[in-house]
Amino acid sequence: MEAFEKDLNVITSRRIADLYVLPFKHYYRLMVAQQGQLELFKEVPTDYGCRLIAYLKYRADMAVSEHRRPQLGAMNWHCGPEKINLRLSSVGDYQGRESLVVRFIYQLTDDRYHLLFPQQWQELKTLLHRRGLVLFAGPMGSGKTTTMYQLARELAQDQVVMTIEDPVEINEPCFIQLQINELAGMGYQELLRLGLRHRPNVFIIGEIRDPQTAMMTVQAALSGHLVLGTVHARDAYGVIARLVQLGVAPYYLEQVMTGVAYQRLMTRSDNQSAVLFDLLSGPTLVDEIRQQKGRGMTDAWTRYLEEAVATAQLTPKEANHYQNG
Repeated sequence: MEAFEKDLNVITSRRIADLYVLPFKHYYRLMVAQQGQLELFKEVPTDYGCRLIAYLKYRADMAVSEHRRPQLGAMNWHCGPEKINLRLSSVGDYQGRESLVVRFIYQLTDDRYHLLFPQQWQELKTLLHRRGLVLFAGPMGSGKTTTMYQLARELAQDQVVMTIEDPVEINEPCFIQLQINELAGMGYQELLRLGLRHRPNVFIIGEIRDPQTAMMTVQAALSGHLVLGTVHARDAYGVIARLVQLGVAPYYLEQVMTGVAYQRLMTRSDNQSAVLFDLLSGPTLVDEIRQQKGRGMTDAWTRYLEEAVATAQLTPKEANHYQNG
């Protein structure tokens, strides 16, 4: 147990996003993901890997004796004074060898959230004053939920903020936080309907991933709410295409869309992480909704990367890595 705790403390001290405990040949590999990059943490005997999985499943109130069927679990981990939320997913392969993925969700703190160009924060805050629908895209681990929470925290002083997530990633006492429970018949659509009756000022939708949720989200924005949400898309232009694919007519998008923010979490030259946004709003956003011709990153994204290299915030190698988003 002490060895498990030591490994987990090392992982959390590095602010790792995900841990993969994977069977490989005749042993287990512990892989870690940070800022979208997967690397080997260590290789361990099969017995160690199995015991680590059993230990974490037990802590997460999962069935330790079940090795094949998929399971989900959650637990808290304390690293010094910090409490970290863990989300676990396990499944066994056809040989009965079990694998486990652990998502580490760190508490939102102002000192850990940095912007490559701070003026972009004011641009985002200006969009919120116009209400409507503001959508965020970016790879897993790019900080979309953190961004939405950071923005909404500033509004929660005098407004009611409700989140609908699967699962709730960050505990925020200033918000009304609802969690999806499909077994209880409480999916995104049901909780959105409930939320509309509860009359919050601001909605945070964890993920828009089906036509029903997309239409309910649009209806919430049409009714005067400020709605923040995430969508899977490869770039800012792709957010519009994704909503159209989900069945939202461009006419309604033009009515409700206030802004789109594609974001990436980059490593600055001082080894601190910082967010860069590619933003669409105003006439540029309206034109994209009407014509849907945009592809790749905007010219502004390229200019920001060039400026980051010129001011030594990013190395040329790092900037080149993110040139296409």
